[in-house]
Amino acid sequence: MPPKTLLTTTGLPLALGLTASCLSAQQAPEQPPRPNIVLILADDLGYSDLGCYGSEISTPNLDRLAQNGIRATQFYNQARCCPTRAALLTGRYPHQVGIGDMIDDYAAATRAAANSPAYQDHLAMNSPTIAEVLRTAGYTTLMSGKWHLGKRPEEWPVRRGFDRSFVQIDGAMNYYGGDSGNGPRARMAIDDKPWTPPRDGFYSTDAFAEHAIEFVNETIKNKSAKPFFLYLPFNAPHWPLQAPEDEIAKYKGKYDIGWHAVRTQRLARMKQLGIIANSQDMAATDRGNNKPWDKLTDKERAEWARRMEIYAAQVEHMDRCIGKLLDKLTRLGVEKNTLVIFISDNGGAAEDPNRSNKNVAIGHRDSFRGYARPWASVSNTPWKRHKTTAYEGGISTPLIACWPAGIDTANNGKLVREPAHIIDLLPTFIVLSGAEYPANASGKPEGKNILAMLRGGTGNPDRIFCWEHEGNRGIRKGKWKLVSSPASGPAGKAKESEWELYDMENDRIESRNLAKERPAVVKDLKIAYDHWAKRCGVIAHNELVVKKRAAK
Repeated sequence: MPPKTLLTTTGLPLALGLTASCLSAQQAPEQPPRPNIVLILADDLGYSDLGCYGSEISTPNLDRLAQNGIRATQFYNQARCCPTRAALLTGRYPHQVGIGDMIDDYAAATRAAANSPAYQDHLAMNSPTIAEVLRTAGYTTLMSGKWHLGKRPEEWPVRRGFDRSFVQIDGAMNYYGGDSGNGPRARMAIDDKPWTPPRDGFYSTDAFAEHAIEFVNETIKNKSAKPFFLYLPFNAPHWPLQAPEDEIAKYKGKYDIGWHAVRTQRLARMKQLGIIANSQDMAATDRGNNKPWDKLTDKERAEWARRMEIYAAQVEHMDRCIGKLLDKLTRLGVEKNTLVIFISDNGGAAEDPNRSNKNVAIGHRDSFRGYARPWASVSNTPWKRHKTTAYEGGISTPLIACWPAGIDTANNGKLVREPAHIIDLLPTFIVLSGAEYPANASGKPEGKNILAMLRGGTGNPDRIFCWEHEGNRGIRKGKWKLVSSPASGPAGKAKESEWELYDMENDRIESRNLAKERPAVVKDLKIAYDHWAKRCGVIAHNELVVKKRAAK
């Protein structure tokens, strides 16, 4: 294991100017009062996309949070948008709360084939959200950002415990609210009212931050004695690649060296920061069917570099908006007893929707592109694969926690290395808030209280976590991880892929499959996974594939 590393001028810039007493150097009291909680969720941000995790992308505000709080090196999500959001807000696995697959229209056939409460088009109404639980403890609950857990008004955040909400209803949106013509506008809502973004002067990252600031300001001024919970799930840096041109220009030329070279540079910085061990190798660059960088034409390389320039601009823009929120907390005098947590919903996305006006440059509001598999491989450095998969590149997220009143300054900059999961946040917030989980809920949270870890202490290295999404399966128990890809095969005869076994202590890049060498471990983990799947309502992917094909 690499040693505990405090951030210095060799790794991150020292805190300057802005952002808050998350950046203060006062000794934390042992028993602070109930904190405000700010939970920030990035969309499709990879493990190594922040400066404090080794990126070349400028993220000074999040870097300062890391410098004056803690970072986790083995924090997990549920590999994709809807499943992560469902697990995050309920503390339970996605299938347990109705999100066995995506809620989007494309998954309707899967939901129909499943015909199960575990596969619905909205978050289960009988599974309490963080907002519903914290509101019972006297918290004012606020949300600004991407919802993606139900399209009908009765499924919106305002009906799921949020006192105030400004939200993107669907899973993806044009950052400018829509194209420059007369095309449809993004579906949004303020509280219980539909809201249409204006045709000019709108950029989603700014809008989400501005409404978050407005809601917090309103809460502090009107209910100064009540703590608040703010959930801020940005849609950035999810596709489409869209950012102001002057911000893209800052990264011009930065990515001309190509995918592998950028990954190699990130790997070196991650080692310098102590995120990974000096002996850590890197999974092979996953470029799919794309040609190697040195085989591309000059025009092709320029287009590929442009994509990552835009992505970087989107990430930096989000960081700037986070800085504005943190500054507001300082001006309101609440920053010391506000716990700020930053995470991502999944790894970088190997996706390119490619629904663009061919006459405009990538990055324009009339362009609708993704950065695709090779750059996703960069975002997820050094891990294997990408969003949707249960390999480390799909399920590993950065986690930053900063709480000046609750984290001893001796732990500032500390790296917490034990594994934990987004299902742990609701149980932790229950402890922080003094709330009680409703007795009439459909089930209990699966997660554990990780407050000690968020304060810089150690966690349990032997916990069990499970994943399943569209046939991407995984289970981790201590150092062992069993993982497999979706079912495949001819019509009516789809078969589950074989399990692969990896040692997470010595091979987190999942390069050496030990399944044949350690059959007893495979058997033990498979039994545990099957028990979990049955308990949670998981239907084997091959069964769903066969049912869908039969229904055609």
